[in-house]
Amino acid sequence: MKNKNGPAICLCAAALLALLSCRTEQKSQIEAKQMSTKTFWLNGPAGRLFVDQGGNHGMPVVIVHSLAGNTTQWTPQLAHLRKTRSAIAFDLRGHGQSDPAPNGDYSLTAVASDLAALVDSLGLQKFILLGHSYGGGVIATYAGMHPERVAALLFVDAIGDSRNAPRDQIDPFLAALRSEAYAQIVEGHWHRILQYADSTVTNAVLASLRRTPQAAVVSALEAVFKYDPATTLQNYRGPMHAIISGLPDDPSALHHHLARMTHVAMPNTSHWLQMDQPEQFNKHVDEFLYRVDGKE
Repeated sequence: MKNKNGPAICLCAAALLALLSCRTEQKSQIEAKQMSTKTFWLNGPAGRLFVDQGGNHGMPVVIVHSLAGNTTQWTPQLAHLRKTRSAIAFDLRGHGQSDPAPNGDYSLTAVASDLAALVDSLGLQKFILLGHSYGGGVIATYAGMHPERVAALLFVDAIGDSRNAPRDQIDPFLAALRSEAYAQIVEGHWHRILQYADSTVTNAVLASLRRTPQAAVVSALEAVFKYDPATTLQNYRGPMHAIISGLPDDPSALHHHLARMTHVAMPNTSHWLQMDQPEQFNKHVDEFLYRVDGKE
């Protein structure tokens, strides 16, 4: 006996499959749109700044890389964050594809003005700042000047309070960096903080260092030894968290000087912990962002 409902069932199944296919395609299109990225240059206070922007929803995260770093050192984090929110990174003045500062100013205040130009140009009203190493000083400086616009601060092995470092060690170090011995001295220091890094990370980090102008490195390091994080952040009342590397604990580290700051350590990682263990690092970032999003 023939099943008179056969054609109807087939038509329903076909329609269902078509609907599911359409929804899958729409979902893919939405995800592609959310993950879409663009790179461009904008005019900053000291020249053109290279920007990598992507994602289009959720509380934006703006990433500020380390001294002698660049945006490519944050590629896995940008891709991860853009699944759920907007994420932006830019090359600091004199770094990566951005122009060097004509006046040689790489102070924290000067570089924070580049960050201000970026967020103003993009029309960002409220955002989360993530800063690595020297970039941590940059985001702290910006947050101290514009506390109402910063939803949270995430410091990654950031510079701390080194003002009490012995001058009989610091002054010869800075003098050597200004001399013809620069390459030997700076690479020796970088190798020490690359402990635990594999050859791929080490090579990438050193290549970026070698492309960064000596003037930028020296000027920025001079600023590091004048940095007072507690005073810089005295007007900021938002959440602060630090992810620190597996290097020996440093008494100058931020979590020793800022009582409100929470922190988590990643053992067996170099100063470039986001490159050493990207998946574990991303989990720590997600945990902090989940806390922040819950308060917004």
